[in-house]
Amino acid sequence: MIDYRSDTVTQPTPAMLAFMQQAPVGDDVFGDDPTVNALEVKTAQMFGMEAGLFCPSGTMTNQLAIKTHTQAGDEVICEELSHIYQYEGGGIAFNSGCSVKLLQGNRGRITAQQVEAGINPEDVHKPITSLVSLENTCNRGGGACYEWSEMQAIQKVTKAYHLPLHLDGARIFNAIVYKKEDPRQYGTVFDSISICLSKGLGAPVGSVLLGNASFIKKARRWRKVLGGGMRQAGYIAAAGIYALDHHIDRLANDHYKALQLKEALLKKDFVSEVLPVETNIVIAHIQGKYTPATLVKILKEKNILCIAMSPTQVRFVLHLDISDDQLNETLEVLQSL
Repeated sequence: MIDYRSDTVTQPTPAMLAFMQQAPVGDDVFGDDPTVNALEVKTAQMFGMEAGLFCPSGTMTNQLAIKTHTQAGDEVICEELSHIYQYEGGGIAFNSGCSVKLLQGNRGRITAQQVEAGINPEDVHKPITSLVSLENTCNRGGGACYEWSEMQAIQKVTKAYHLPLHLDGARIFNAIVYKKEDPRQYGTVFDSISICLSKGLGAPVGSVLLGNASFIKKARRWRKVLGGGMRQAGYIAAAGIYALDHHIDRLANDHYKALQLKEALLKKDFVSEVLPVETNIVIAHIQGKYTPATLVKILKEKNILCIAMSPTQVRFVLHLDISDDQLNETLEVLQSL
């Protein structure tokens, strides 16, 4: 099967597996797994932040950030397509007891003006706005990237209102590669950052939450409460270290293949539009003789997996396990439809 369902489906490379097997380990709940500690330090230093916290998933790192930044009854500002709202099981309400102010942005991206307008005034009838969260790249926006100047403008607003600013950076390295940015820039703007290792970077599992030392100390306690304390986690942390050392620059290959797939889709009469492709996600609007569900079914019969993103959209995600030959096979199949 040629699997475009997500960049979470990647398998560890032989070199990554060998590196994992050699990892020294300890008990991370006691804080003495040297490989976990090394990963946390490595990611924090990459982004110019004080500390990191290794967790099983990006959902957990996002939820820990929200829980650590807020109090029950507060409100979180985010874009309506945000993963923290769409795909984390109502965790903002369940874990943190917070409501959400949803803003309608452009392919998942919001502006400083929208953020400022969304902050609640001091009024006992309204929840206290206590956190702003951005997603870069935005999954449902087709892998759209923020402009650096807009993130700086949003930070200016949050600082003026004494609000923390969180980044769901599930695919942050895709944005960094596409925009030719330095990860350390992000540490100057965001109060917390969630870094996923198991998407485009190709690790089998794991995410890291970044912030200052006191924030991470508090988040570590909440990680334990949520059952995220792991023991000999160094074996999977080693995969993250390997990915950070070897799999960042190659993301440009995924972006190039995504553009090729976009061009092939645009030639089909059953595709009315493809969202602008910047990184590794291709979202096509389907019309005419196919629905998203029927197109997904037909492609599956031809050994190509993708997902119906909505009643009108199909999503393809490029990743390190899609070879040149597999992409060419996909383009040939699309041409035949």
